[in-house]
Amino acid sequence: MLPLPVSFSSPSDRRDSFRRHPGGSRHYRSTREILITRARVTNLGFLLLAAFAAVSFLVNLTWYLSTPEGTEGDHVGSHFPPRALWDTIIRESALEDIDHLIMVPGHAIWKGTNLEARFDEDYWVLEPYQRGGGRVAAFIKHIVAGADLARQDEHSLLVFSGGQTRQSSTTTEAESYMRLAHISDLLPTILPTSSSSQAPLRATTENYALDSYQNLLFSIARFHEYTGRYPARITVIGYEMKRRRFTELHRAALRWPETRFEYIGIDADGDAEAQGGKTAQQGEVRYALWHAAGSSVLTSLGA
Repeated sequence: MLPLPVSFSSPSDRRDSFRRHPGGSRHYRSTREILITRARVTNLGFLLLAAFAAVSFLVNLTWYLSTPEGTEGDHVGSHFPPRALWDTIIRESALEDIDHLIMVPGHAIWKGTNLEARFDEDYWVLEPYQRGGGRVAAFIKHIVAGADLARQDEHSLLVFSGGQTRQSSTTTEAESYMRLAHISDLLPTILPTSSSSQAPLRATTENYALDSYQNLLFSIARFHEYTGRYPARITVIGYEMKRRRFTELHRAALRWPETRFEYIGIDADGDAEAQGGKTAQQGEVRYALWHAAGSSVLTSLGA
């Protein structure tokens, strides 16, 4: 049995709790010494602990095996608690048919509210090299092309991807693209069910990506969060000059099958003549050459 504190022990026990030192002084046993003193567990105590552990194991095993098949995620109106965080998310039944991810990566932030001024660069948060050359028109073309493709495919989910990339703005690239598409009445919807009075959107945002690789990776994760499954195929809509970056680098890094990946490239009108456009294209060429060189090195090493 466990040793009792001195204050709860008998007088004879209290006398034993003091030790005489060689000098004749009496030493009081500290709480630490009492707590670390070896103690015996009675057979009854051991049996009680073992019985409690066995009953707990059997109860949990019985509950696990008795859960009807197909009800793990159907916690609404059921006495079974959710098995995972995903089971607490209520999704539209129409999302069960969604298997196509359409991703539009963001390149800037639209801060306007007037649709007629959407081509005005003053309503966009732009980097210096993004001014001129029809860049804003290209951003809008990406949004329109993604929305059009999503409306044509009822099994698709449109994801605008892009984080808060500008310190001068409190919103994200994805949210601004979504707002512009919403004001333009471009967003696809899902037919409302009996449990929904409004048609939910077949479009959403991914608000954390800071580069093109994260655009792709985080959009796949957002698709899973929104629908409860991973996409069967992916379509990316962006600059034509970034085709090799997405198809040969990012897709391969994620080991996504090439047969289930499509890239639609749309460049800006007059961008080839703009100095900023030339610089960007030259950068993409160097990027592709560096990747090709790196791949050949890895291949020679047998990686």
